[in-house]
Amino acid sequence: MFSFFSARRLPGWIAILPQEGAVTLAHVVREVNSRPEVRRLESFAVEKGEANPLQRLRVARGLKSCACTTLMADGDYNVTPLDAPPVPPDERREALRWALKEMVSYPVDSACVDVLDIPNAGLPPGRQAGVLVVSAAEAAVRARVAAFEAAKITLSAVDIPELAQRNVAALLEDDNRGLVFLRVDERGMMLTLTFHGELIAVRRGEMSTLQLNGGSDEMRARVRERLVLELQRSLDNFDRQYGHIPVSKVVLACYPQADKLLAELAANSYVPVHEMDLSSVIDFPALPELNDTQFQARNLLAIGAALRLEEAVA
Repeated sequence: MFSFFSARRLPGWIAILPQEGAVTLAHVVREVNSRPEVRRLESFAVEKGEANPLQRLRVARGLKSCACTTLMADGDYNVTPLDAPPVPPDERREALRWALKEMVSYPVDSACVDVLDIPNAGLPPGRQAGVLVVSAAEAAVRARVAAFEAAKITLSAVDIPELAQRNVAALLEDDNRGLVFLRVDERGMMLTLTFHGELIAVRRGEMSTLQLNGGSDEMRARVRERLVLELQRSLDNFDRQYGHIPVSKVVLACYPQADKLLAELAANSYVPVHEMDLSSVIDFPALPELNDTQFQARNLLAIGAALRLEEAVA
């Protein structure tokens, strides 16, 4: 997404995600004509009062020779769907930058902006192609990078959770079919539509596994009902807006697990719903714990961030 390329020697990407008193590190290598391989996946607790856990991690794991990435935190960026502007390719980003002026709360002239094309093959005649514009205030990006700079870890790119989830979903797609991916964790839910490995649409919600697993029976039932309704509405919405994309399945990644949620979603969806299982698309010979789908779901964003296709270059 926001790229800052530098030289490196170790193949693949290392994603480093500081969050909630811990730092998660994932190293994934993607080689031509081979399945992606997770070579390292570790979480480190951040000790209270520790000045810079990233610095200790840099030394312990030899990160100087790696292409490293991280993710922007929720609330520190925007993903805005817009029509593709009728301008030459080299003018598109600036045109979209100013289209955001009334939609974001930060100055767009200094904002970090990138553009994701929505595949337009099969669009009905007269339908304008769309894009997703990813933007963040310059101060927010600098704040995210600052801790890494202090630790002398060079970031080759900064991504967003939507693209980390997209990277995983792309591996699970059926040929020439769209895939709806529903991730629910303790912070909330994110639902994405992907097609041909590209992010088409995103929907977010506050329903979380804390709500699904806590409180009274009545409260839990209400949250489940809202989640089921959100999936139904999203599928209907995708069908109306992207009817040219046939969706073959919904994939669910839920951590911590919510009892019988998969069965409830499947019973109320006209599209088949499956639990995420990365063992069918990713190798991890040195990490047998990744055979556990709950361990996969817990580390989904770290793995997805390290699944970047873009190569870091000198």
